[in-house]
Amino acid sequence: MEPSSTQERNLKKDDSSPSHAPPPCAKRDQWANKREFILALSGEIIGLGNVWRFPYLCFRNGGGVFFIPYFFILFTCGIPLFFLEVSLGQLTGQGGITCWRKICPLFEGLGYSNETIMLYMMMYYIVILAWAFRYLFFSFHTVLPWTSCNNTWNTENCTDGQNYSLHGHINENGTSSVLEFWQRRVLGLSGGIEELGSIRWDLAGCLLLSWVICYFCIWNGVKTSGKVAYVTATFPCVMLIALLIRGLTLPGAVDGIRFYLSPDLTRLTDPQVWMEAGSQILFSNAVCLGCLPAMGSYNKYNNNCYRDTFTLCALNSLTSIVAGLAVFSVLGFMSYELGVDISAVAESGPGLAFIAYPRAVAMMPLPQLWAVFFFIMIIFLGVDSEFVGLEGLVTSISDMYPSFFLTGHRRKLLLLLLCVVSFFVGLLMVTEGGLYVFLLFDYYACTGIPIMFFAILEAICVGWIFGADRYYNKIKDMIGYYPSSYMKYCWRFFTPLVCAVILLVSLMMFTPLKYNNTYQYPWWGYAIGIFLALSSVLLSHLCFFYRMAVTPGTVMQRLRTLCTPADDLRNASAETTLHPETPLSNTELCALTEKP
Repeated sequence: MEPSSTQERNLKKDDSSPSHAPPPCAKRDQWANKREFILALSGEIIGLGNVWRFPYLCFRNGGGVFFIPYFFILFTCGIPLFFLEVSLGQLTGQGGITCWRKICPLFEGLGYSNETIMLYMMMYYIVILAWAFRYLFFSFHTVLPWTSCNNTWNTENCTDGQNYSLHGHINENGTSSVLEFWQRRVLGLSGGIEELGSIRWDLAGCLLLSWVICYFCIWNGVKTSGKVAYVTATFPCVMLIALLIRGLTLPGAVDGIRFYLSPDLTRLTDPQVWMEAGSQILFSNAVCLGCLPAMGSYNKYNNNCYRDTFTLCALNSLTSIVAGLAVFSVLGFMSYELGVDISAVAESGPGLAFIAYPRAVAMMPLPQLWAVFFFIMIIFLGVDSEFVGLEGLVTSISDMYPSFFLTGHRRKLLLLLLCVVSFFVGLLMVTEGGLYVFLLFDYYACTGIPIMFFAILEAICVGWIFGADRYYNKIKDMIGYYPSSYMKYCWRFFTPLVCAVILLVSLMMFTPLKYNNTYQYPWWGYAIGIFLALSSVLLSHLCFFYRMAVTPGTVMQRLRTLCTPADDLRNASAETTLHPETPLSNTELCALTEKP
Protein backbone atom coordinates (compact mmCIF):
# COMPACT_ATOMS: atom_id res chain seq x y z
CA MET A 1 0.00 0.00 0.00
CA GLU A 2 1.28 3.46 -0.91
CA PRO A 3 1.12 6.30 1.58
CA SER A 4 -1.90 8.54 1.25
CA SER A 5 -1.66 12.00 -0.27
CA THR A 6 -2.21 13.50 3.20
CA GLN A 7 0.74 11.55 4.56
CA GLU A 8 2.89 12.65 1.59
CA ARG A 9 2.08 16.30 2.26
CA ASN A 10 2.91 15.85 5.94
CA LEU A 11 6.19 14.18 5.09
CA LYS A 12 7.13 16.96 2.69
CA LYS A 13 6.27 19.48 5.36
CA ASP A 14 8.50 17.67 7.84
CA ASP A 15 11.34 17.43 5.30
CA SER A 16 11.14 21.15 4.63
CA SER A 17 11.68 22.06 8.29
CA PRO A 18 15.09 23.45 9.22
CA SER A 19 17.66 20.76 9.70
CA HIS A 20 18.91 22.25 12.95
CA ALA A 21 15.51 22.15 14.67
CA PRO A 22 15.55 19.63 17.55
CA PRO A 23 12.99 16.83 17.48
CA PRO A 24 10.04 17.36 19.83
CA CYS A 25 11.01 14.34 21.93
CA ALA A 26 14.44 15.83 22.75
CA LYS A 27 13.10 18.67 24.86
CA ARG A 28 13.35 16.95 28.23
CA ASP A 29 16.51 17.45 30.27
CA GLN A 30 18.73 14.58 31.34
CA TRP A 31 21.42 14.17 33.96
CA ALA A 32 24.80 15.27 32.61
CA ASN A 33 26.26 11.98 33.86
CA LYS A 34 25.47 9.09 36.17
CA ARG A 35 27.31 10.66 39.10
CA GLU A 36 24.85 13.53 39.28
CA PHE A 37 21.92 11.11 39.49
CA ILE A 38 23.59 9.09 42.25
CA LEU A 39 24.59 12.18 44.22
CA ALA A 40 21.19 13.85 43.86
CA LEU A 41 19.30 10.78 45.04
CA SER A 42 21.77 10.08 47.84
CA GLY A 43 21.25 13.66 48.97
CA GLU A 44 17.50 13.05 49.03
CA ILE A 45 17.52 9.77 50.95
CA ILE A 46 20.41 10.60 53.30
CA GLY A 47 18.95 13.29 55.49
CA LEU A 48 18.33 14.35 59.04
CA GLY A 49 16.46 11.13 59.81
CA ASN A 50 19.71 9.19 59.45
CA VAL A 51 21.37 11.35 62.10
CA TRP A 52 18.72 12.21 64.63
CA ARG A 53 16.10 9.47 64.30
CA PHE A 54 17.76 6.17 63.39
CA PRO A 55 20.25 6.11 66.32
CA TYR A 56 17.50 6.92 68.80
CA LEU A 57 15.24 4.20 67.37
CA CYS A 58 18.05 1.68 67.74
CA PHE A 59 18.68 2.34 71.41
CA ARG A 60 14.95 2.63 72.23
CA ASN A 61 14.00 -0.57 70.41
CA GLY A 62 16.47 -3.12 71.65
CA GLY A 63 19.82 -1.78 70.48
CA GLY A 64 21.45 -4.13 67.98
CA VAL A 65 18.23 -6.18 67.83
CA PHE A 66 16.62 -3.32 65.92
CA PHE A 67 18.78 -4.25 62.93
CA ILE A 68 16.80 -7.50 62.49
CA PRO A 69 13.42 -5.89 61.66
CA TYR A 70 15.22 -3.00 59.97
CA PHE A 71 17.02 -5.17 57.40
CA PHE A 72 14.08 -7.54 57.04
CA ILE A 73 11.79 -4.68 56.00
CA LEU A 74 14.59 -3.11 53.94
CA PHE A 75 14.85 -6.22 51.74
CA THR A 76 11.13 -7.02 51.57
CA CYS A 77 9.79 -3.47 51.16
CA GLY A 78 12.42 -0.74 50.98
CA ILE A 79 14.64 -1.99 48.15
CA PRO A 80 11.80 -3.43 45.98
CA LEU A 81 9.76 -0.21 46.22
CA PHE A 82 12.82 1.95 45.61
CA PHE A 83 13.64 -0.03 42.47
CA LEU A 84 10.00 0.05 41.36
CA GLU A 85 9.76 3.84 41.56
CA VAL A 86 13.13 4.70 40.04
CA SER A 87 12.67 2.22 37.18
CA LEU A 88 9.12 3.47 36.58
CA GLY A 89 10.34 7.04 36.15
CA GLN A 90 13.14 5.90 33.86
CA LEU A 91 10.81 3.65 31.87
CA THR A 92 8.12 6.26 31.26
CA GLY A 93 10.31 9.36 31.22
CA GLN A 94 7.69 11.01 33.43
CA GLY A 95 7.40 12.48 36.90
CA GLY A 96 5.58 11.15 39.94
CA ILE A 97 2.02 11.66 38.64
CA THR A 98 2.04 10.95 34.91
CA CYS A 99 4.20 7.85 35.33
CA TRP A 100 1.26 6.12 37.08
CA ARG A 101 -1.16 7.45 34.48
CA LYS A 102 0.90 5.78 31.75
CA ILE A 103 0.98 2.29 33.23
CA CYS A 104 -2.47 2.30 34.86
CA PRO A 105 -4.74 5.36 34.60
CA LEU A 106 -6.90 3.96 37.42
CA PHE A 107 -4.00 4.47 39.84
CA GLU A 108 -3.15 8.01 38.76
CA GLY A 109 -4.38 9.19 42.16
CA LEU A 110 -1.31 7.55 43.70
CA GLY A 111 0.79 10.28 42.12
CA TYR A 112 -1.39 13.07 43.50
CA SER A 113 -1.29 11.51 46.96
CA ASN A 114 2.49 11.08 46.92
CA GLU A 115 3.03 14.65 45.79
CA THR A 116 0.71 15.93 48.52
CA ILE A 117 2.87 14.29 51.18
CA MET A 118 5.97 15.74 49.52
CA LEU A 119 4.40 19.21 49.58
CA TYR A 120 3.63 18.90 53.28
CA MET A 121 7.14 17.67 53.97
CA MET A 122 8.70 20.58 52.09
CA MET A 123 6.66 23.07 54.10
CA TYR A 124 7.74 21.86 57.51
CA TYR A 125 11.12 20.21 56.83
CA ILE A 126 12.74 23.48 55.79
CA VAL A 127 11.96 25.00 59.20
CA ILE A 128 14.70 22.74 60.57
CA LEU A 129 17.14 24.54 58.27
CA ALA A 130 16.00 27.87 59.72
CA TRP A 131 16.74 26.60 63.23
CA ALA A 132 20.13 25.26 62.10
CA PHE A 133 21.07 28.56 60.46
CA ARG A 134 20.20 30.39 63.68
CA TYR A 135 22.42 28.09 65.72
CA LEU A 136 25.17 28.39 63.13
CA PHE A 137 25.22 32.18 63.44
CA PHE A 138 25.34 31.89 67.24
CA SER A 139 28.25 29.44 66.94
CA PHE A 140 30.57 32.25 65.87
CA HIS A 141 30.24 33.99 69.25
CA THR A 142 33.26 34.05 71.53
CA VAL A 143 31.24 32.15 74.13
CA LEU A 144 28.58 29.76 72.93
CA PRO A 145 25.39 31.38 74.28
CA TRP A 146 23.72 28.09 75.26
CA THR A 147 26.49 27.34 77.77
CA SER A 148 25.82 30.35 80.00
CA CYS A 149 23.01 31.55 82.25
CA ASN A 150 24.15 35.19 82.05
CA ASN A 151 21.76 36.12 79.27
CA THR A 152 18.56 38.16 79.11
CA TRP A 153 16.46 35.11 78.22
CA ASN A 154 17.58 33.00 81.20
CA THR A 155 15.43 32.51 84.27
CA GLU A 156 16.54 32.47 87.89
CA ASN A 157 16.28 28.66 87.86
CA CYS A 158 18.83 28.33 85.05
CA THR A 159 22.00 26.37 85.70
CA ASP A 160 25.07 25.93 83.55
CA GLY A 161 26.60 23.45 85.99
CA GLN A 162 27.53 19.88 85.22
CA ASN A 163 24.87 18.01 87.19
CA TYR A 164 21.69 18.24 85.20
CA SER A 165 19.69 16.16 82.83
CA LEU A 166 19.01 17.61 79.42
CA HIS A 167 15.35 17.05 80.08
CA GLY A 168 15.89 19.86 82.42
CA HIS A 169 15.72 19.08 86.10
CA ILE A 170 18.33 19.27 88.88
CA ASN A 171 15.61 20.10 91.34
CA GLU A 172 11.91 20.70 91.19
CA ASN A 173 12.17 23.94 89.20
CA GLY A 174 15.72 23.91 87.76
CA THR A 175 16.37 24.05 84.01
CA SER A 176 19.53 23.76 81.96
CA SER A 177 21.04 26.66 80.05
CA VAL A 178 20.95 24.71 76.78
CA LEU A 179 17.25 23.96 77.20
CA GLU A 180 16.42 27.57 78.04
CA PHE A 181 18.38 28.77 75.01
CA TRP A 182 16.39 26.44 72.75
CA GLN A 183 12.96 27.15 74.21
CA ARG A 184 13.25 30.79 75.29
CA ARG A 185 15.83 32.37 72.97
CA VAL A 186 15.42 30.47 69.69
CA LEU A 187 11.77 29.43 69.77
CA GLY A 188 10.26 31.81 72.32
CA LEU A 189 8.05 28.81 73.03
CA SER A 190 4.50 29.58 74.16
CA GLY A 191 2.21 27.43 76.28
CA GLY A 192 0.49 25.72 73.35
CA ILE A 193 -0.83 25.93 69.83
CA GLU A 194 -3.63 28.15 71.16
CA GLU A 195 -0.99 30.82 71.73
CA LEU A 196 0.72 31.22 68.36
CA GLY A 197 1.97 34.66 69.40
CA SER A 198 4.15 36.80 67.19
CA ILE A 199 6.60 35.80 64.47
CA ARG A 200 10.21 35.27 65.54
CA TRP A 201 11.69 37.57 62.93
CA ASP A 202 15.23 36.23 63.22
CA LEU A 203 13.90 32.74 62.43
CA ALA A 204 11.75 34.18 59.63
CA GLY A 205 14.89 35.66 58.08
CA CYS A 206 16.65 32.29 58.34
CA LEU A 207 13.60 30.64 56.78
CA LEU A 208 13.71 33.09 53.87
CA LEU A 209 17.43 32.41 53.44
CA SER A 210 16.74 28.67 53.31
CA TRP A 211 14.10 29.08 50.60
CA VAL A 212 16.32 31.36 48.53
CA ILE A 213 19.10 28.76 48.65
CA CYS A 214 16.72 25.95 47.65
CA TYR A 215 15.28 28.01 44.80
CA PHE A 216 18.63 28.72 43.20
CA CYS A 217 19.79 25.14 43.71
CA ILE A 218 17.16 23.95 41.20
CA TRP A 219 16.07 27.10 39.37
CA ASN A 220 17.53 25.71 36.13
CA GLY A 221 16.33 22.13 36.64
CA VAL A 222 18.70 19.19 36.84
CA LYS A 223 21.36 21.27 35.12
CA THR A 224 21.93 23.08 38.42
CA SER A 225 20.66 20.56 40.99
CA GLY A 226 23.03 17.91 39.65
CA LYS A 227 26.00 20.24 40.07
CA VAL A 228 24.97 21.41 43.54
CA ALA A 229 24.67 17.79 44.67
CA TYR A 230 28.44 17.38 44.31
CA VAL A 231 28.81 19.56 47.42
CA THR A 232 25.60 19.02 49.39
CA ALA A 233 25.75 15.21 49.16
CA THR A 234 29.44 14.71 49.87
CA PHE A 235 30.19 17.29 52.59
CA PRO A 236 27.83 15.76 55.21
CA CYS A 237 29.45 12.35 54.72
CA VAL A 238 32.90 13.83 55.25
CA MET A 239 31.73 15.70 58.34
CA LEU A 240 30.00 12.61 59.73
CA ILE A 241 33.22 10.65 59.47
CA ALA A 242 35.11 13.52 61.12
CA LEU A 243 32.59 13.65 63.98
CA LEU A 244 32.84 9.87 64.36
CA ILE A 245 36.64 9.99 64.58
CA ARG A 246 36.45 12.86 67.06
CA GLY A 247 33.80 11.09 69.11
CA LEU A 248 35.80 7.87 69.33
CA THR A 249 38.72 9.76 70.86
CA LEU A 250 36.59 11.09 73.74
CA PRO A 251 36.39 9.38 77.16
CA GLY A 252 33.19 7.39 77.60
CA ALA A 253 32.74 6.87 73.85
CA VAL A 254 32.96 3.07 74.12
CA ASP A 255 30.20 3.03 76.75
CA GLY A 256 28.00 5.09 74.45
CA ILE A 257 28.52 2.74 71.50
CA ARG A 258 27.92 -0.28 73.72
CA PHE A 259 24.67 1.28 74.90
CA TYR A 260 23.71 1.94 71.27
CA LEU A 261 24.35 -1.59 70.02
CA SER A 262 23.66 -3.82 73.04
CA PRO A 263 20.95 -6.27 71.90
CA ASP A 264 17.77 -6.93 73.84
CA LEU A 265 16.23 -9.98 72.17
CA THR A 266 13.00 -9.68 74.11
CA ARG A 267 12.07 -6.57 72.09
CA LEU A 268 11.59 -8.64 68.92
CA THR A 269 8.14 -9.61 70.13
CA ASP A 270 7.10 -5.98 70.53
CA PRO A 271 5.03 -4.78 67.53
CA GLN A 272 6.24 -1.23 68.18
CA VAL A 273 9.76 -2.24 67.12
CA TRP A 274 8.60 -3.58 63.76
CA MET A 275 6.28 -0.66 63.20
CA GLU A 276 9.03 1.91 63.76
CA ALA A 277 11.49 -0.06 61.62
CA GLY A 278 8.99 -0.07 58.75
CA SER A 279 8.26 3.63 59.06
CA GLN A 280 11.97 4.45 59.16
CA ILE A 281 12.75 2.33 56.07
CA LEU A 282 10.06 3.81 53.85
CA PHE A 283 10.56 7.40 54.93
CA SER A 284 14.37 7.23 54.89
CA ASN A 285 14.41 5.71 51.40
CA ALA A 286 11.96 8.39 50.17
CA VAL A 287 9.51 5.90 48.69
CA CYS A 288 5.90 6.95 48.08
CA LEU A 289 6.90 10.62 47.99
CA GLY A 290 7.01 11.10 44.23
CA CYS A 291 10.63 12.21 43.98
CA LEU A 292 12.15 8.84 42.98
CA PRO A 293 10.20 8.54 39.70
CA ALA A 294 10.97 12.18 38.93
CA MET A 295 14.71 11.72 39.46
CA GLY A 296 14.68 8.45 37.51
CA SER A 297 12.87 10.15 34.61
CA TYR A 298 15.99 12.22 33.86
CA ASN A 299 18.09 9.08 33.34
CA LYS A 300 19.02 7.70 29.96
CA TYR A 301 16.69 4.91 28.94
CA ASN A 302 19.35 2.19 29.21
CA ASN A 303 20.73 3.27 32.58
CA ASN A 304 21.23 0.32 34.95
CA CYS A 305 18.78 1.48 37.63
CA TYR A 306 18.74 -2.03 39.12
CA ARG A 307 22.37 -1.74 40.18
CA ASP A 308 21.84 1.88 41.25
CA THR A 309 19.07 0.76 43.61
CA PHE A 310 21.33 -1.51 45.63
CA THR A 311 24.11 1.07 45.68
CA LEU A 312 21.88 3.85 46.99
CA CYS A 313 19.98 1.73 49.52
CA ALA A 314 23.23 0.28 50.89
CA LEU A 315 24.71 3.78 51.14
CA ASN A 316 21.65 5.01 53.00
CA SER A 317 21.69 2.19 55.56
CA LEU A 318 25.45 2.41 56.03
CA THR A 319 25.16 6.16 56.68
CA SER A 320 22.49 5.52 59.33
CA ILE A 321 24.70 3.00 61.13
CA VAL A 322 27.75 5.29 61.00
CA ALA A 323 25.63 8.21 62.21
CA GLY A 324 24.54 6.12 65.18
CA LEU A 325 28.16 5.41 66.08
CA ALA A 326 29.04 9.11 65.77
CA VAL A 327 26.08 10.28 67.84
CA PHE A 328 26.37 7.75 70.65
CA SER A 329 30.11 8.09 70.98
CA VAL A 330 29.49 11.76 71.78
CA LEU A 331 26.51 10.98 74.04
CA GLY A 332 28.69 8.47 75.88
CA PHE A 333 31.20 11.25 76.44
CA MET A 334 28.39 13.48 77.75
CA SER A 335 27.18 10.88 80.21
CA TYR A 336 30.78 10.40 81.39
CA GLU A 337 31.28 14.13 81.92
CA LEU A 338 27.91 14.68 83.61
CA GLY A 339 27.97 11.50 85.64
CA VAL A 340 24.51 10.41 84.49
CA ASP A 341 23.14 7.44 82.57
CA ILE A 342 23.22 7.67 78.79
CA SER A 343 19.44 7.32 78.67
CA ALA A 344 19.27 10.72 80.40
CA VAL A 345 21.08 12.46 77.54
CA ALA A 346 19.80 10.44 74.56
CA GLU A 347 17.38 12.48 72.47
CA SER A 348 15.58 12.12 69.16
CA GLY A 349 14.62 14.63 66.50
CA PRO A 350 15.15 18.33 67.28
CA GLY A 351 16.10 17.41 70.83
CA LEU A 352 19.28 15.73 69.60
CA ALA A 353 20.33 18.41 67.11
CA PHE A 354 19.43 21.48 69.17
CA ILE A 355 19.72 20.35 72.79
CA ALA A 356 21.91 17.30 73.29
CA TYR A 357 24.59 17.87 70.64
CA PRO A 358 25.08 21.62 71.30
CA ARG A 359 25.74 20.76 74.95
CA ALA A 360 28.13 18.00 73.90
CA VAL A 361 30.23 20.20 71.62
CA ALA A 362 30.43 22.81 74.38
CA MET A 363 32.38 20.25 76.44
CA MET A 364 34.94 19.65 73.69
CA PRO A 365 38.12 21.60 73.00
CA LEU A 366 37.51 24.31 70.36
CA PRO A 367 33.73 24.15 70.86
CA GLN A 368 32.97 26.91 68.33
CA LEU A 369 34.75 24.97 65.58
CA TRP A 370 32.85 21.74 66.23
CA ALA A 371 29.57 23.64 66.58
CA VAL A 372 30.10 25.29 63.19
CA PHE A 373 30.96 21.95 61.57
CA PHE A 374 27.97 20.23 63.13
CA PHE A 375 25.38 22.80 62.08
CA ILE A 376 26.81 23.11 58.57
CA MET A 377 26.40 19.34 58.32
CA ILE A 378 22.78 19.63 59.52
CA ILE A 379 22.12 22.37 56.93
CA PHE A 380 23.62 20.37 54.07
CA LEU A 381 21.77 17.21 55.12
CA GLY A 382 18.53 19.14 55.06
CA VAL A 383 19.02 21.37 52.03
CA ASP A 384 19.65 18.61 49.49
CA SER A 385 16.67 16.60 50.73
CA GLU A 386 14.60 19.75 50.43
CA PHE A 387 15.62 20.87 46.94
CA VAL A 388 15.55 17.35 45.45
CA GLY A 389 12.03 16.89 46.81
CA LEU A 390 11.09 20.29 45.41
CA GLU A 391 12.58 19.33 42.05
CA GLY A 392 10.45 16.17 42.08
CA LEU A 393 7.29 18.18 42.73
CA VAL A 394 8.04 20.71 39.98
CA THR A 395 8.87 17.89 37.56
CA SER A 396 5.59 16.12 38.28
CA ILE A 397 3.52 19.25 37.70
CA SER A 398 5.48 20.20 34.57
CA ASP A 399 4.98 16.74 33.06
CA MET A 400 1.23 17.09 33.50
CA TYR A 401 1.25 20.21 31.28
CA PRO A 402 4.40 19.85 29.16
CA SER A 403 3.34 22.29 26.44
CA PHE A 404 2.72 25.05 28.97
CA PHE A 405 5.89 24.50 31.02
CA LEU A 406 8.07 23.75 28.00
CA THR A 407 9.72 27.17 28.21
CA GLY A 408 12.16 27.67 31.06
CA HIS A 409 10.71 30.89 32.44
CA ARG A 410 7.30 29.31 33.13
CA ARG A 411 8.93 26.46 35.00
CA LYS A 412 10.89 28.97 37.07
CA LEU A 413 7.69 30.86 37.86
CA LEU A 414 6.07 27.61 39.01
CA LEU A 415 9.08 26.93 41.22
CA LEU A 416 8.93 30.46 42.60
CA LEU A 417 5.21 30.12 43.34
CA LEU A 418 5.76 26.88 45.28
CA CYS A 419 8.58 28.46 47.28
CA VAL A 420 6.58 31.60 48.11
CA VAL A 421 3.44 29.71 49.19
CA SER A 422 5.50 27.26 51.27
CA PHE A 423 7.39 30.16 52.86
CA PHE A 424 4.19 31.80 54.05
CA VAL A 425 2.92 28.50 55.47
CA GLY A 426 6.28 28.07 57.17
CA LEU A 427 5.86 31.44 58.89
CA LEU A 428 3.27 29.75 61.10
CA MET A 429 6.04 27.45 62.34
CA VAL A 430 8.42 30.26 63.32
CA THR A 431 5.93 31.92 65.62
CA GLU A 432 6.07 31.52 69.39
CA GLY A 433 3.71 28.56 69.09
CA GLY A 434 5.22 27.38 65.84
CA LEU A 435 6.82 24.26 67.27
CA TYR A 436 3.37 22.83 67.96
CA VAL A 437 2.37 23.41 64.31
CA PHE A 438 5.65 21.83 63.19
CA LEU A 439 4.96 18.72 65.24
CA LEU A 440 1.47 18.38 63.76
CA PHE A 441 2.96 18.22 60.26
CA ASP A 442 5.67 15.82 61.37
CA TYR A 443 3.38 13.47 63.31
CA TYR A 444 0.31 13.41 61.07
CA ALA A 445 1.00 14.71 57.54
CA CYS A 446 4.22 12.78 56.95
CA THR A 447 3.71 9.82 59.23
CA GLY A 448 4.28 6.24 58.16
CA ILE A 449 0.58 5.32 58.10
CA PRO A 450 -0.37 6.94 54.75
CA ILE A 451 3.00 5.97 53.28
CA MET A 452 2.37 2.31 54.19
CA PHE A 453 -1.02 2.52 52.50
CA PHE A 454 0.49 3.92 49.29
CA ALA A 455 3.24 1.28 49.36
CA ILE A 456 0.57 -1.44 49.27
CA LEU A 457 -1.19 0.21 46.32
CA GLU A 458 2.05 0.65 44.36
CA ALA A 459 2.99 -3.00 44.78
CA ILE A 460 -0.50 -4.13 43.74
CA CYS A 461 -0.53 -1.79 40.73
CA VAL A 462 2.76 -3.06 39.28
CA GLY A 463 2.72 -6.62 40.61
CA TRP A 464 -0.85 -7.55 39.72
CA ILE A 465 -2.64 -5.01 37.51
CA PHE A 466 0.17 -4.02 35.15
CA GLY A 467 1.75 -7.42 35.72
CA ALA A 468 5.12 -8.23 37.24
CA ASP A 469 6.13 -10.36 34.22
CA ARG A 470 5.23 -7.57 31.78
CA TYR A 471 7.14 -5.08 33.90
CA TYR A 472 10.16 -7.40 33.95
CA ASN A 473 10.12 -7.46 30.15
CA LYS A 474 10.16 -3.65 30.14
CA ILE A 475 13.10 -3.61 32.55
CA LYS A 476 15.00 -6.12 30.41
CA ASP A 477 14.46 -3.83 27.43
CA MET A 478 16.01 -1.01 29.47
CA ILE A 479 18.98 -2.59 31.22
CA GLY A 480 19.58 -5.60 28.98
CA TYR A 481 18.81 -8.43 31.42
CA TYR A 482 16.13 -9.63 33.82
CA PRO A 483 16.55 -8.63 37.48
CA SER A 484 16.38 -11.28 40.17
CA SER A 485 12.95 -12.91 40.42
CA TYR A 486 13.00 -11.93 44.07
CA MET A 487 11.85 -8.42 43.17
CA LYS A 488 8.87 -9.86 41.30
CA TYR A 489 7.79 -11.93 44.29
CA CYS A 490 8.20 -8.95 46.58
CA TRP A 491 5.91 -6.78 44.45
CA ARG A 492 3.31 -9.53 44.29
CA PHE A 493 3.40 -10.97 47.80
CA PHE A 494 6.01 -9.90 50.36
CA THR A 495 5.80 -6.11 50.07
CA PRO A 496 1.99 -5.72 50.23
CA LEU A 497 1.74 -8.35 52.97
CA VAL A 498 4.45 -6.88 55.21
CA CYS A 499 3.19 -3.31 54.69
CA ALA A 500 -0.41 -4.38 55.39
CA VAL A 501 0.59 -5.99 58.70
CA ILE A 502 2.60 -2.94 59.75
CA LEU A 503 -0.26 -0.64 58.71
CA LEU A 504 -2.78 -2.57 60.80
CA VAL A 505 -0.47 -2.59 63.82
CA SER A 506 0.16 1.14 63.41
CA LEU A 507 -3.56 1.88 63.33
CA MET A 508 -4.25 -0.28 66.38
CA MET A 509 -1.39 1.26 68.40
CA PHE A 510 -1.90 4.82 67.23
CA THR A 511 -1.88 7.42 70.01
CA PRO A 512 -2.62 11.14 69.72
CA LEU A 513 0.32 13.54 69.63
CA LYS A 514 1.59 15.03 72.87
CA TYR A 515 4.45 17.48 73.31
CA ASN A 516 6.97 16.21 75.87
CA ASN A 517 4.32 13.64 76.86
CA THR A 518 2.55 16.36 78.85
CA TYR A 519 0.94 18.95 76.58
CA GLN A 520 -2.28 17.80 74.93
CA TYR A 521 -3.52 19.61 71.84
CA PRO A 522 -7.04 21.07 71.78
CA TRP A 523 -9.65 19.17 69.79
CA TRP A 524 -9.26 21.44 66.78
CA GLY A 525 -5.51 20.85 66.81
CA TYR A 526 -6.08 17.11 66.50
CA ALA A 527 -8.70 17.80 63.81
CA ILE A 528 -6.07 19.68 61.77
CA GLY A 529 -3.66 16.78 62.20
CA ILE A 530 -6.24 14.21 61.09
CA PHE A 531 -7.11 16.38 58.07
CA LEU A 532 -3.42 16.50 57.10
CA ALA A 533 -3.17 12.72 57.37
CA LEU A 534 -6.38 11.96 55.47
CA SER A 535 -6.01 14.58 52.74
CA SER A 536 -3.32 12.65 50.91
CA VAL A 537 -5.12 9.31 51.31
CA LEU A 538 -8.47 10.66 50.11
CA LEU A 539 -6.92 12.09 46.94
CA SER A 540 -6.21 8.62 45.58
CA HIS A 541 -9.81 7.57 46.29
CA LEU A 542 -11.29 10.72 44.74
CA CYS A 543 -9.21 10.26 41.61
CA PHE A 544 -10.35 6.63 41.38
CA PHE A 545 -14.03 7.57 41.50
CA TYR A 546 -13.54 10.50 39.12
CA ARG A 547 -11.84 8.28 36.56
CA MET A 548 -14.60 5.71 36.84
CA ALA A 549 -17.26 8.40 36.47
CA VAL A 550 -15.90 10.06 33.31
CA THR A 551 -14.88 6.88 31.48
CA PRO A 552 -17.64 5.60 29.15
CA GLY A 553 -18.95 2.04 29.16
CA THR A 554 -20.13 -0.50 31.68
CA VAL A 555 -18.33 -0.93 34.99
CA MET A 556 -16.21 -3.82 33.65
CA GLN A 557 -15.45 -1.92 30.46
CA ARG A 558 -14.36 1.10 32.46
CA LEU A 559 -12.11 -1.00 34.67
CA ARG A 560 -10.61 -2.72 31.62
CA THR A 561 -9.95 0.61 29.92
CA LEU A 562 -8.48 2.25 33.04
CA CYS A 563 -6.22 -0.73 33.70
CA THR A 564 -4.82 -0.73 30.14
CA PRO A 565 -1.32 0.81 29.96
CA ALA A 566 -0.92 3.84 27.76
CA ASP A 567 1.79 2.23 25.63
CA ASP A 568 -0.58 -0.57 24.51
CA LEU A 569 -3.20 1.95 23.45
CA ARG A 570 -0.74 4.17 21.62
CA ASN A 571 1.09 1.39 19.79
CA ALA A 572 -2.14 -0.31 18.74
CA SER A 573 -3.38 2.95 17.27
CA ALA A 574 -0.08 3.62 15.50
CA GLU A 575 0.10 0.19 13.91
CA THR A 576 -3.35 0.54 12.32
CA THR A 577 -2.78 3.99 10.85
CA LEU A 578 0.83 3.97 9.65
CA HIS A 579 2.41 1.71 7.06
CA PRO A 580 5.63 0.02 8.31
CA GLU A 581 7.61 1.32 5.34
CA THR A 582 6.34 4.88 5.59
CA PRO A 583 9.03 7.40 6.69
CA LEU A 584 7.93 9.03 9.92
CA SER A 585 8.07 12.63 11.01
CA ASN A 586 9.80 13.60 14.25
CA THR A 587 6.45 13.89 16.02
CA GLU A 588 5.35 10.42 14.84
CA LEU A 589 8.74 8.93 15.65
CA CYS A 590 8.59 10.28 19.19
CA ALA A 591 5.09 8.89 19.67
CA LEU A 592 6.26 5.42 18.65
CA THR A 593 9.60 5.31 20.40
CA GLU A 594 8.61 6.96 23.67
CA LYS A 595 9.03 4.51 26.53
CA PRO A 596 6.81 2.82 27.29
